[in-house]
Amino acid sequence: PAEPTMVLRLKFLNDTERLARVRPSDTVGALKRAHFPGQEQQVRLIYQGQLLRDDSQSLAALHLAPNSVLHCHISPHSPGPTPAGPHASADPVHAALNVGSLMLPLFVLLLAVLWYFQLQYRHVFTATATTFLAGLTLLFSFMAFTMYRR
Repeated sequence: PAEPTMVLRLKFLNDTERLARVRPSDTVGALKRAHFPGQEQQVRLIYQGQLLRDDSQSLAALHLAPNSVLHCHISPHSPGPTPAGPHASADPVHAALNVGSLMLPLFVLLLAVLWYFQLQYRHVFTATATTFLAGLTLLFSFMAFTMYRR
């Protein structure tokens, strides 16, 4: 006897849907190949908030009911290897140009230089400039603390 089929709903980010007729014994990879030919590496399927990473996993193992919704994300380019660290980049050019990770040390250095000049050359700094520098230091300290306390 032929294995029964069921219908799954493939839902995309733009809220469009596509129906997919599958068998419970089909794998995640077979589903991608059947409905996204040539884009298998770019398609990410999400079921109940979980990314379906294992292409060899059967749909039956996911306990999908008929009319279950699989959310689909199609990335514009094929994913590379996952970076080793939080700021690591697979592309060495982008890693060399990553100025964002230098912003905190640059602001700390800038504030330190401004405070040095304020202490060495008090006669140049007005009360307004000193108050502004103190406020900027407090604001930056608060922002750095809230961003990096995770």
